[in-house]
Amino acid sequence: MKKYQAKTIEEAVNLAAQELGILPNDVNFAVQEEKKGLFKKVTIEVYETSDAIEFAEKYIKEVTNALGIESETTASLKDDIIHISINSDHNPILIGKNGKTLQALNELTRLAVSSKFKKRFRILLDINDYKDGKYSRVAFAARRAAKEVQKTKMDAMLEPMPADERRVVHNALSNFSHIKTESAGEGYHRAVVIKYID
Repeated sequence: MKKYQAKTIEEAVNLAAQELGILPNDVNFAVQEEKKGLFKKVTIEVYETSDAIEFAEKYIKEVTNALGIESETTASLKDDIIHISINSDHNPILIGKNGKTLQALNELTRLAVSSKFKKRFRILLDINDYKDGKYSRVAFAARRAAKEVQKTKMDAMLEPMPADERRVVHNALSNFSHIKTESAGEGYHRAVVIKYID
C-alpha cells in the first residue's frame, strides 16, 4: 500500500492513477487523513485487492491463533468475491453447529477488511468444502419446496439463511416454471419466499 497527498481527494486519486498508469475510477483507496481550512491536505492510501486478501488471511490466522487453533489458508478472487479456504486440526470447532461459527467468522472477517480498506468486500470462507456440501443441501431443499409450491400453488417461506445461501436458492430456482423467488425479512431473519406465479 502506498500513500499519496494532495489538496483534494480527487487530486490525490489522479496523482495515484497517473503514477500507476490506470484510470482514476480503477484506483482502490482509503482516505487516511483529511485536513480542512487554509492549508487543506488529504492523504489517501492506495491498495490492490491482493492487499485486502492478504489482510483477510492474516486476520483469520490471528483469530484462530487466539482460539488456540493452528490453521492454514488459501485464497483466491473469483467474480469479485474473495474466497478463503481454511484448514486446521479442529475444523468441526471452526465450523460450529449448523455452520454458525463459520458464518460468524466470515462476518467478522468481512467487517475487519471493510473497515481497514473503507470499502465493502464480499468474502466467502470455507472449511474443508463444508460450504459446497451446504449449498448442495440448500439447493435440494429449495427444489423440493418449489415443486410443492407448483403443486399446491401456495407460497412457501424457507428458513432464514445467510446471503450466500439465499443466492444459491435464487439460482437453483431461476428456471423453474411458475416460480418466483424473493428475499424477505431483515438481518439474520432474512429468508427466501418461493411464490407461485401464473
